[in-house]
Amino acid sequence: MNDMKTGAKRLIVVSNRLPVVIKQEAGKWTYTPGSGGLVSALAPVLRKRGGIWIGWPGTTEPETQDLSAILGDATQHSGYTLKPVLLDSRDKEEFYHGFANEVIWPLFHDLQSHCNFAPRYWDAYTRVNRLFAEVIEQNAGPDDFIWVHDYHLMNVGQELKALKMGARTGFFLHIPFPPPDIYMKLPWRFPLLRALLEFDLVGFQTIRDRRNFLQCLRLIAPDLTVAGKGQVITARVGDRELRVGAFPIGIDFKEFARDGKSEDVIRTAAHLHEDLPGRQILLGVDRLDYTKGIPQRFEAFRNALQRFPELHHRTTLVQVVVPSREDIPKYHDLKVEIERLVGEINGQFTQSGWVPIHYIFRSLSRTELLAYYRACEIALITPLKDGMNLVAKEFCAVSCEGESVLILSEFAGAAAQLQKGALLVNPYNVEEVAEAIHRAIHMGPGERRARMHKLKRLVREYDIFWWVDTFLKAAMTGDLGNSPIPDEYVPRAETITL
Repeated sequence: MNDMKTGAKRLIVVSNRLPVVIKQEAGKWTYTPGSGGLVSALAPVLRKRGGIWIGWPGTTEPETQDLSAILGDATQHSGYTLKPVLLDSRDKEEFYHGFANEVIWPLFHDLQSHCNFAPRYWDAYTRVNRLFAEVIEQNAGPDDFIWVHDYHLMNVGQELKALKMGARTGFFLHIPFPPPDIYMKLPWRFPLLRALLEFDLVGFQTIRDRRNFLQCLRLIAPDLTVAGKGQVITARVGDRELRVGAFPIGIDFKEFARDGKSEDVIRTAAHLHEDLPGRQILLGVDRLDYTKGIPQRFEAFRNALQRFPELHHRTTLVQVVVPSREDIPKYHDLKVEIERLVGEINGQFTQSGWVPIHYIFRSLSRTELLAYYRACEIALITPLKDGMNLVAKEFCAVSCEGESVLILSEFAGAAAQLQKGALLVNPYNVEEVAEAIHRAIHMGPGERRARMHKLKRLVREYDIFWWVDTFLKAAMTGDLGNSPIPDEYVPRAETITL
């Protein structure tokens, strides 16, 4: 992380959840430090600047009697302050499960048929965003920089303005931003756009998301003007000016590459191949979610087995599904559909000594996950829509360069960056995905090495620390120096001209 000469005293990070996992064991509340790239990248900045992380602790108010002591202990260990936003069970149901995950999540992933536009959900969203703003106002000063994250908190900028906060603010959307024909179905489309205008910098994963946002803005603000080019541009609506940028998020490449070479990972990967001798392993790793395209992936694999019989006994699809929101009917139904397809395809094709699909429904340990990345020859990552999809980047960091192939949905945000090394597919086109599977299995080591070399270079160079650095430079100084948006981030058939 570069040392940026700015006037901001502290960094205030605001996200739906705090970077700790709080749970009750044997009648006592405990915490586990958060993990993942975002925490790893932001923690050093927060410690250096004396920063604060504000978020929901994941518990509801009656459960939080020991919360102050728990977060005080976590603050001492992390080196930066943790401040909770307390929600009750109604907030959890109507704000989190309701507006965030039954309205914004499906709509912004182009799946509006999954939306539930209940008016009480919008009321809860504005109420909880106001709660977040009040906690920020209590803890931030005018010289701090407030960085708000993701779709749960798009109204926070407007709520901070109502509280007359003078600090600079930035917002980053981790999921896609939909095109106007999808976005305009949102009953609260105009107030949500106006709320986003109150941030000083709004960041998206891709140029396409930024373009969709600006096109939606034009529908409510015909006087919108845009100036500049490249990674960050300036938008003006009336007397309001804000910066809008594309900041594709990365991973901690060095950590993944290092851990992928550990003895435990290498040994576990070897055992996986011993269990599947003579096979090329196709790997899918997804959270249980209807945006991930798992049923369509299974149908594509079925199509490949039907059209290319030489793949029998030669390949096995290992599909890992991490449990998520099973208490929600749509997710339960998806789990049932996935299990039905696994049974159906295995029943159709299984032969002595060969089962085509190995299905794993549980969370993997880090060692297991990295071992699967290392053991598999082909990653099959085919979401119907994804903001970025970091599994694709993790696979590239860990995989063996001369042996691995990445098949990637063109609707994943990562496709804009990884298109030159991956095999891009339309996940709705089962025949195209089947042909990509066939091509990958027959791909020679020379082409595999050349493709993976490009992928590793991109994932290594544009990692999580590059992402944090460029966003904070754009937010605090307005100067990206030598960090223009790389050409690789412009997807095929896409232009950055607005």
